[in-house]
Order: sequence, then C-alpha cells, then structure tokens
Amino acid sequence: MDIIKYIPSNLRLFLILLASLITVPGIWLVVVKLHELSFKSIVTKRKKVDYNRIIFSFLLWGLIVTSFVIIGYFISPENYEFNFKLKEFLILSVIAILLIPVQTTVEELVFRGYLMQGFGGLFNSRLLALFLTSIIFGGLHLINPEVEALGYWIMVQYLGYGFVLGIMTLMDDGLELAIGFHAANNLFIVLLLTSSWTVFETDSILRDISDPTLTPLNFIIPLIIYPILLYVFARKYSWKDWYGKLVSRIN
Repeated sequence: MDIIKYIPSNLRLFLILLASLITVPGIWLVVVKLHELSFKSIVTKRKKVDYNRIIFSFLLWGLIVTSFVIIGYFISPENYEFNFKLKEFLILSVIAILLIPVQTTVEELVFRGYLMQGFGGLFNSRLLALFLTSIIFGGLHLINPEVEALGYWIMVQYLGYGFVLGIMTLMDDGLELAIGFHAANNLFIVLLLTSSWTVFETDSILRDISDPTLTPLNFIIPLIIYPILLYVFARKYSWKDWYGKLVSRIN
C-alpha cells in the first residue's frame, strides 16, 4: 500500500521540498569550510550575482511553459478537468513560491555549480563535465513516476533538460540563467497542471486526466525549443567562443 498517497497533497509537497532547506547548510560547509572557497564561486564568475538574469530567464521560460499548458488545453480540452479549489490552491501557492525556488536553486548549486567545477577540474575537460553532470542529473529522474508511466523515451526530455542547463551555465559563466529557468519550470508546472502519474501531484488549476502517453511535444521541447532558447540567450548576452567554453580543455 502506498502510504504517501494518503498524505494531503500540499503537506506531501511541503515535505518533499523541505529536504532542500536542510541541504543548503551542507553545501555551504563543503564549499566554504572543506574547499575554502567563497560560496559565490560556485554561483557565478561575475563580481556579484546578476539577479536581472535570473528574473529574465524565469519570466521567459515561465511564459513558454504557461503557453504550452494553455495551448494543450484548448487543443484537447477533453484531456483536462478543472481542478481549482481556492483554499487548497492558496496554500499550494505559498508553499510553491517559497520553497520551489530553494529546491531548484539547490539542484543548480550541486550539479551546475559544485559538480560541474569538480568534474572540470578533475578531468581537465569542460565537455566531459557537461556530459557527466547532465547524465547524472537526467539519470536521477529515472525514479520519477513519469518514467514508469511514459517509458524510457521520456529520458530524452530529462537529459535534454540537463544539457540545456549545463550549456547556459558554461556559456554565461554563471548559474543565474539556469536558476531562473529551473525555478520557472517547476513552479509553473506545479501551479498549473498535475496528474495522477507525475512526481508533483498537486492541487493545481488543471488536472490531466488522459492516459499517460508520449507526445511530439516531449521531443519538440529538447530538440527544438531548447536550442531556440539558447539562441535567445546568446543574442541577448552576446555569447562568444562556443567551442572554447564548451569543448576546449581547461588548462
């Protein structure tokens, strides 16, 4: 019997996200005390964290995610039911807005911050660091219920997710864009859409009641949308020397 299913969804989400708060001091101790580095060193190469980058990435990807949900609803309304309950949604919103950015930022600090630099230094290779962090990040999603429901082809999307976050981190010399992107992805999905077979089953506005199946969108996002997103960032922030930042040896 799956006892977790009997825990109210908002409490369940809170407990899942609570682990991120506990992780933050651990990351600080490892970086600052064990390695004797500044905490900022795993966040950005800039003199200070660029919050405008975080906000831009958050708003851009949040708009895209919202657009996909709205388009999906209008194309196939029979696949959705209105799930909105004011009290539960307000509680969900407070939990999600306060804790999801913490959870996603912790993941960025660990994967694109600490491990990216660690693998880069260990193997003297930016490309290998990108591949390892992306594969490990994507591989951890194997335990998600979406994989059981949709099959292993959904890993294309998870691996693409890891690679796009890694590429924007290396090209932009910092985690800011990845932090904003990751927070928007999880936050908007949690608030807008849920189903019985997703890792975050919440009191969101809509519920997907269709049978779980892969759609072209699961491949369009990593293979088309992500490259377009990188192009937008590259134009806005004048990224140069793609080979040097992604492929060349560190020393």
